Amino acid sequence: MEINTSGPPETQSIAQRLGELATPGTLIVLSGPLGAGKTSFVQGLARGLGIAGPVNSPTFTLLKEYHGRLPLFHFDLYRLGEPEELWELGFAEYLDGGGVCALEWGERFSSLPPDHLRICLDYAGENRRLLRFLPVGEKHGKLAKELWEHAYPRR
Repeated sequence: MEINTSGPPETQSIAQRLGELATPGTLIVLSGPLGAGKTSFVQGLARGLGIAGPVNSPTFTLLKEYHGRLPLFHFDLYRLGEPEELWELGFAEYLDGGGVCALEWGERFSSLPPDHLRICLDYAGENRRLLRFLPVGEKHGKLAKELWEHAYPRR
């Protein structure tokens, strides 16, 4: 599934809808080059979860928690030395914490759980982005399908 967006507002709108559809245990794995819109996507996701206030990248802390309809556990793996460090941070407990986990730079983490939604963001022009949704597992496959049906409703 691929969606082209015209800029950050549209990217955030899609992410917001994903947040509205998310259920406890949702795992969003974001990848893409620097500046492709991973943090912007998480900001929209947070809005969809009913989180008010600023959401920014936890680059230096590795994790930020936000509370809304469901908690959002926002990880930034850019500065992660070894993939095992994520498990040492208590990642398993966050996955089971009744909220949504969003991993920026998710490609740095090789041992992903068997059910997740990978979203690859890439440049498609000055402000345009190409979002590729790659669901793994039944739960996240259904989530991606619901999002697709929202983005492109049948006429």
